[in-house]
Amino acid sequence: MTVTDGDENRRAELAAALAGVRDRIAAAARAANRDPAGIRLLAVTKTRPAIDAALLTDIGVVDLAENREQEGAAKAVELAGLRPTARVRWHLVGRLQRNKARSLSRWAAEVQSVDSARLAEALARGVAAARAAGERAGSLDVLIQASIDGDPDRGGCPIAELPGLADRVVRSSDLRLRGLMAVAPLAMEPAAAFELLAAAADRLRRDHPGATELSSGMSGDLEQAIAHGSTCVRVGTALLGERPLASP
Repeated sequence: MTVTDGDENRRAELAAALAGVRDRIAAAARAANRDPAGIRLLAVTKTRPAIDAALLTDIGVVDLAENREQEGAAKAVELAGLRPTARVRWHLVGRLQRNKARSLSRWAAEVQSVDSARLAEALARGVAAARAAGERAGSLDVLIQASIDGDPDRGGCPIAELPGLADRVVRSSDLRLRGLMAVAPLAMEPAAAFELLAAAADRLRRDHPGATELSSGMSGDLEQAIAHGSTCVRVGTALLGERPLASP
């Protein structure tokens, strides 16, 4: 594939931004007496062209995330064409409709937004069907999305209901429970929200020791999340720049 001057310039922009984000992660980890190597960076490429995802893989990013299943499915195919040898793990971090579970099972390594037993069951069926059809080699990693404030309009499982949903996930051999994910509610201070999430994660790990992942923190609040135990930060704007406004 021919690399244009524009691609080279964009790659340099992304490399500089990536260095800045990694510096922030490292500084936050040091402040919390943690090893930066224990904090994974998820590059959220929503609304961005596949070439941005390709350029990120050129500079060492292996974990890419999308908010919408349709966009993720299409971009995974595009990226495979642009960088056929790139080692990439795709993640879904946005809300998922149950009727998209089979499609997601074809391209995603992990879904971080499971918030109901019905969705878990749909995913288990989708993964089983994909494996039977030779479209997938293994199980699907799952994070339960916790609702810190209990607002049903924002998605997420209420904290009090997390144990029951976790038990449902681990009953399926096609799903692997990895931990919790959450977004700090706008009406709460991020540090307070992440403190509640960390306590919920500690309780979950007592029953499910393998559920060690805690996905919290984005471009604006990753330092507070890391201070409260985040093992995965989901970064879009700080890495890829401001997203263009939608057309009217």
